Amino acid sequence: MERARIFSPAIRTMILMIVVTGIAYPLTVLVIGQSILPDQSNGSMVELEDKKIGSKLIAQEFVSPKFFHPRAPSESASGLDPHITLDDAISQISRISESSGINENHLKTIVELDVARNKESNLLSFAPEYANVLELNLELVKQYPEGYSEFMEP
Repeated sequence: MERARIFSPAIRTMILMIVVTGIAYPLTVLVIGQSILPDQSNGSMVELEDKKIGSKLIAQEFVSPKFFHPRAPSESASGLDPHITLDDAISQISRISESSGINENHLKTIVELDVARNKESNLLSFAPEYANVLELNLELVKQYPEGYSEFMEP
């Protein structure tokens, strides 16, 4: 009897904490995230022709010389960084132009527009100059479907 009375508050507190921290809090965060920031809470998925092709938040592997390539894993702490610096993007333009036939000036414009969009979405002055590899490659596929049709097949 004495033990039950001693441990009863501890057991009730433990059950309450499990319910609050293990169930109520995660569900509350989920509901708030889904209602306020649905794109971000669902992984910032990118779609092309109603197909999910990747996430803006995680680097995708591109091996074709027709595409921009992400940073090497040794250059990124996690290896999952989807962004490359402006200099890195520009250094890849000649390879992409040579293999795809796209004018280098047009490729540079695509890169600069992506960098500008990233700066705009990150409060302009506080954003570093970077480009999202998936968004760059998606723009190439959208603007030059004939040159990238082989990558669009299921």
